[in-house]
Amino acid sequence: MKLFMKILGIAILIAIAVGFYFRLTDRVLTGDRIIGISVLASAFILMPIFLVIRWRGKKLKDYTLSEENMKKMRNKGID
Repeated sequence: MKLFMKILGIAILIAIAVGFYFRLTDRVLTGDRIIGISVLASAFILMPIFLVIRWRGKKLKDYTLSEENMKKMRNKGID
């Protein structure tokens, strides 16, 4: 999965570079479309995959501000 993410990320960066190359030539509309599709792919495909990989195996309870976690923070400050 990590290899897929790296390949997808590199492909998106290459597509953005190609889009900017097309913008430098006379095909501005095509370049804008390529850049737009690349940005959408990074936001709606790459980002969710990244978040799933990073949150796998972690407990959300450890990162939320609950009453139990507030007590732990108060006790750590006193010690």
